[in-house]
Amino acid sequence: MKLPLDFYTHGNVLHITRNLLGKYLMSCIDGIVTGGIIVEAEAYNGVVDKASHAFGGRLTNRTKVMHRQGGIAYVYLCYGIHEMFNIVTSTEGDPHAILVRAIEPTDGIDVIELRRNMPASKPAITSGPGSVAKALGISRKINGFDLQGDVIWIEDRGLGFTDDQIIAAPRVGVDYAAEDALLPYRLYVKTNRYVSRPLKQPK
Repeated sequence: MKLPLDFYTHGNVLHITRNLLGKYLMSCIDGIVTGGIIVEAEAYNGVVDKASHAFGGRLTNRTKVMHRQGGIAYVYLCYGIHEMFNIVTSTEGDPHAILVRAIEPTDGIDVIELRRNMPASKPAITSGPGSVAKALGISRKINGFDLQGDVIWIEDRGLGFTDDQIIAAPRVGVDYAAEDALLPYRLYVKTNRYVSRPLKQPK
């Protein structure tokens, strides 16, 4: 059920982001499996995207993982507090990435509740990228890990969403990216209560 390598290396980053919705993000940390349905994700379009860590071809100790072949984890620390899990896509030297912003918990819910110190009935448990990483035990220790491995991976269990169930909206917290901050690169399932920042829908 794991997504094959070519899922991550073929197609543009927006297309891959769209296809990630409905897939299951899974982790096995210290022998404990947890996971959930990806319901919100943001695309970062490499060297031409002012919101991307790799904009302009930036290559640092942090961003070098983004320049590797797609199909690996990119985990970084935000604000000195939150671990942020991203999926590297495309081919080597083309640093595209997708930030997973929200999941609907499905596997190992008791462990997720313990890690987050709240019941799964509260959407905040896995709403927002920091919450996703904490719930699944993801940290920078798995930065660069192969998504074909047994620590972090993504599964296809046959769940899908139609285009009219998905909203495309601007990304969150990238005001520094000028006009690129307005790009509709955040995709989410509009009826899912775990989505971190749904747009207000007209009545």
